[in-house]
Amino acid sequence: MVVIREASLEDAEEILALQKLAYQSEARLYDDWTLPPLMQAIESLQEEFGRSIILKAAAGERIVGSVRAQCKDDVCAVGRLIVHPSFQRQGIGSRLLEAIEARCAAAAGFELFTGSKSVGNIRLYQRHGYVITRTQPLSANVSLVFMRKPGRTPT
Repeated sequence: MVVIREASLEDAEEILALQKLAYQSEARLYDDWTLPPLMQAIESLQEEFGRSIILKAAAGERIVGSVRAQCKDDVCAVGRLIVHPSFQRQGIGSRLLEAIEARCAAAAGFELFTGSKSVGNIRLYQRHGYVITRTQPLSANVSLVFMRKPGRTPT
């Protein structure tokens, strides 16, 4: 059984190793092994624990997924949604996305981005109510698709 809960600083190394494993498929898709998630240093991830909400999906003691969010100006920026390749297509990504949105339920909106060729990711986000708002080149091989979803209705 996979349980989703808040990650701790002690989880940073395992999350970073999973991140680098999970993003290898993206690197192959874009033929770009310099994608920021593959280049992130442990110190950078450790610093994120001080300013982000970081959740993990655990199967027993093993971390099999993770997602991060930062809320600023009433908008929740969701990032680095990852699932171990052996655990994909089991609903863990959806559960992580729902959990991070629930943790940021007061947000007026949610934003995220993914690669333009990452059709599976785009489909997942669209199923959860995200719509494409813009596309922006990142490098010669990579364009980012930015997506947004409305949050709570202001009173």
